[in-house]
Amino acid sequence: MLKILFRRVAAALGFAALLGTVPASARAPRTAQPALWQVSDADTTIYLFGTIHLLPADLEWRTAKFDQALQGSQQLVVETIVDQQHPESIQSAEMSLGFKQGLPPIAQRVPAADVPRLRTAIASTGVPEKFFDQMKTWLAAIQLLGVQFRTMGLKGSNGPEEVMRQQFLSEHKPIGELETNVEQFSYFDRLPEKAQRSLLEGAIAPQTGMDKDYNGMLASWSKGDVKRIAETFNHDLADSPDLRQSLLEQRNANWAKWIEQRMAQPGTIMVAVGAGHLAGPDSVVALLQRDGFSVQRVQ
Repeated sequence: MLKILFRRVAAALGFAALLGTVPASARAPRTAQPALWQVSDADTTIYLFGTIHLLPADLEWRTAKFDQALQGSQQLVVETIVDQQHPESIQSAEMSLGFKQGLPPIAQRVPAADVPRLRTAIASTGVPEKFFDQMKTWLAAIQLLGVQFRTMGLKGSNGPEEVMRQQFLSEHKPIGELETNVEQFSYFDRLPEKAQRSLLEGAIAPQTGMDKDYNGMLASWSKGDVKRIAETFNHDLADSPDLRQSLLEQRNANWAKWIEQRMAQPGTIMVAVGAGHLAGPDSVVALLQRDGFSVQRVQ
């Protein structure tokens, strides 16, 4: 189950820092109306927008309501700032957390039957296998998952966060982050090695499985089907309480607290996080409601 979950996590649970032309099967939706919420009081409005970090280039996901909310926001807040033109921060985070001496060779960290597929994936990166031998398993999984997404034609430059970031940069509006690149990577760095190896297997799984997982996730997001998104993640995480606590519950609690504190300041901001964080009983939306905040879905 972790093999499937990793692919969903990278695109819809967050972790924009992980992802540095889509086949016809992945091009079904042409327009989208993803979910958008509003938390407000007398002098503060915070919009909550659930994203998929990688989208097909031809998907029209911006609506009139979304554009109105974004235009009226004085600040954009994302999970973590990913500057694709200046990746030094992400590279520094990878080097500080993702490498270790004395690790088993990368080929020994997957089942023997998966070694040929692993080596094919590594070869496609242009990076020598001995360099992967020095990577912690979670970082190797992230690097190779990026290869899969690029093969599908999915680019971070098409994702909502980057589109919004470029707009705010052009308008000279501030951009904030809920987590640093190091903090994002640290959630994976704390995973048990067994879980990391399962993620690595998922990162090199056959392309047909990747297409199916992504298409289903994209369809739910495009329809604003929050119930389906929650059901998917609840099912996938049922057998992995440690992963659920680390990647979902802990981060949701941190972000809900940040939003509650931010409500004490006047102004209007847009908070954009992975759609999986805004769906289900442990979501940021649910936590805010439990603490007495009025959260209204506006799209």
